[in-house]
Amino acid sequence: MSISTGTRGEPVTPANPAVDTVDIAALLERGRAMSAPVLRAAVDRLAPPMDTVAAYHFGWIDAQGRPVDGDGGKAVRPALALLSAEAAGVAAEVGVPGAVAVELVHNFSLLHDDLMDGDEQRRHRDTVWKVHGPAQAILVGDALFALANELLLEIGTVEAGRATRRLTTATRKLIDGQAQDISFEHRDRVTVEECLEMEGNKTGALLACAVSIGAVLGGADDRTADTLEAYGYHLGLAFQAVDDLLGIWGDPDSTGKQTWSDLRQRKKSLPVVAALAAGGPASEKLGELLAADAESHDFDTFSEEEFATRAALIEEAGGREWTAQEARRQHAVAIEALHGVDMPEEVRAQLTALADFVVVRKR
Repeated sequence: MSISTGTRGEPVTPANPAVDTVDIAALLERGRAMSAPVLRAAVDRLAPPMDTVAAYHFGWIDAQGRPVDGDGGKAVRPALALLSAEAAGVAAEVGVPGAVAVELVHNFSLLHDDLMDGDEQRRHRDTVWKVHGPAQAILVGDALFALANELLLEIGTVEAGRATRRLTTATRKLIDGQAQDISFEHRDRVTVEECLEMEGNKTGALLACAVSIGAVLGGADDRTADTLEAYGYHLGLAFQAVDDLLGIWGDPDSTGKQTWSDLRQRKKSLPVVAALAAGGPASEKLGELLAADAESHDFDTFSEEEFATRAALIEEAGGREWTAQEARRQHAVAIEALHGVDMPEEVRAQLTALADFVVVRKR
């Protein structure tokens, strides 16, 4: 697999020509369309006003409760869960409960993360805590997590029990990762290894679960599920590395977040950590500025130019390019893991194409 070396989202050039024929938009739409009715039915179980708060979060209604054609996200995880079932030789429909369960857990984490991070915008709309208050954001997040497990356990099979165990383990790791992420904001230095461990927990664990849960529901053995999880875990690290680039240099019109979003939140993301570890004048100057920022009482009033200066130092110290290279490295490891599973070649090409899509999202 050959991937371009730029940092602005140049196209991937697959070694397998079959990947070129994969319609990513159709794959994502299939995941969204097949999971949406079950997801809506699950949300309908919630007591008022949690049902409408959740509907707002998913983009089904506006702040006044009027139906809208909202953007519920890219639906990468549901698409992976359906492909996971097909990788195990069963119909995509078998993976639907797993797809919905993973999506519920993912959105549980978004509701809580937005509140903890103070994010006021998601998908170009005010976040739930901003519209409905912190209490509702916490309650609805908790409810979505409970629904995820309820949905799987209602299936009542041994495979459903195995799938639930994997989902709860992934959720615990996700929470570990969020706790690590928050703790890093209060430290002057974080190692690259610590940052990768945090991002593996926060993002890799749930993507790993998404790409194994359909197979588990379809009766796949643990070796197959573990191998698919390895693909998902490294794909998650690639995904997060790209997200870290977007968190600093992403176009607000595309990301739905403020300029220099991660710098405003003092996040120790991969570009920042790599730049601080690089050494040299730019790295040292960046370290001095960030140490001063941690003590500053005026940080919230910083100008655009002050954040731009920090972003430029990160790039000059090599943090931007290192992170782009790490995204490509993790992508390659993910693709290599697919060779450990005997699956239909069409499914392999689709999983490969989805990995390519994750790494070359516009940044």
